[in-house]
Formats: sequence, C-alpha cells, structure tokens
Amino acid sequence: MARLNPNNLAIAQEGIARYPVPRSALIPLLHLAQEQDGYVTEDAMAHIAELVGVTPAEVMGTCSFYEMLKREPVGDYMVNICNGISCHLLGASALIHHAEDTLGVKPGGTTDDGKITLEAVECIAACTEAPCLQVNYRYRNQVTTEDFDQLVADLRADTAGVAPHGQLAKVRQHVSEDRWAGVSPPNGQGEPAWMARNPSDNGDGS
Repeated sequence: MARLNPNNLAIAQEGIARYPVPRSALIPLLHLAQEQDGYVTEDAMAHIAELVGVTPAEVMGTCSFYEMLKREPVGDYMVNICNGISCHLLGASALIHHAEDTLGVKPGGTTDDGKITLEAVECIAACTEAPCLQVNYRYRNQVTTEDFDQLVADLRADTAGVAPHGQLAKVRQHVSEDRWAGVSPPNGQGEPAWMARNPSDNGDGS
C-alpha cells in the first residue's frame, strides 16, 4: 500500500493548482495513483483526500464509481473481451472460453506471471467490429482465436505496443500558468480568464 511518491506528489500539486476548487482534481489524481501502483491503494486514496480537502470516503465513492479505476491489484495488461449482443452473435462466447483455456484463468482472474487479467464485459461500442476486445482500453477488432493467441504472445513479450495498466499516455500534459483558465474560487471571481482571452464577436459577452 502506498501514498503518492515525491515525484507524483509534485505532479499532483501542479494539477490541483489548475483548478479553482481543489476537489475538481480528484479524478486526475486517482489516475495518477493508479499509474504509480497499477491500482488505487487505500493509502493513496487517503493521501488524495488530504490533498484536495475531502474525506477518504468521498475519494472512495468516486474511485468505486468508475470501472477503469481498480482498487485491487491487476495484471500489467487488462484484456476485456466484449460479450455484448453483437459480439456474442459473432463468436464472443467461444473467444472467452478460448481465452480461459489459453490463460488458465476465469474472467476476473490474473495469470500466475502477473501479466494478464481477463475480463468479460458488456458492450464497448464497437459493434460493427465484432467480436472485439480491449487491452488496457485500447481496441482490437474482429478478433479470432488465432489473433488472440498472437496477442497473448506479444503481451507476454511486452511487444504489443500497449502501455502497462494505469499509464494513460506516454507524454504527460503540461499546461503553462499563462494558459490556466483561472484558479480563484468560482463565486465572485468576475469574468473568467479564458473569456477575457477569447472575446465574443458581438462584444457583449454573450
């Protein structure tokens, strides 16, 4: 169990500073914690609560609402096989059974090497590309059992071109202070900085 490390604490504080209300940074901070440890630990949630001025229960409420935020350890790669109606009709059930046999785990389980967690999920909005799956929420479409076997081999060799679970991007966003929208409390702060930078065409603020 881990709080945010010093480097991530600095990133968190920079992120909080972008918002007029600290708690608005809650979801980005949860993603940061998950990037650090692969899932969101209880200690990280307590640390985030301290940073944004809410209770740990409020952080837990947000974390538990979103499927992408995990509160228990998972593999380096989350393989979510869609079993919505379109995928089901085009072979998803057979693909899931094949995945179970190939990986040696049932949906919700993680392989012994810690590499892959298998999940069977409902519609992931790629119905025209059925059967489909996601690897750490990156899509793979019209997947055959042969495609799946090759994918597993690539994931185990770390050659699939997919970042480890929790890492949202290879390049971290940095916004210079002169591009912030304004960090004063929303009540009584006057015209937002972004509005002053982008005046309306008719000049009346509408």
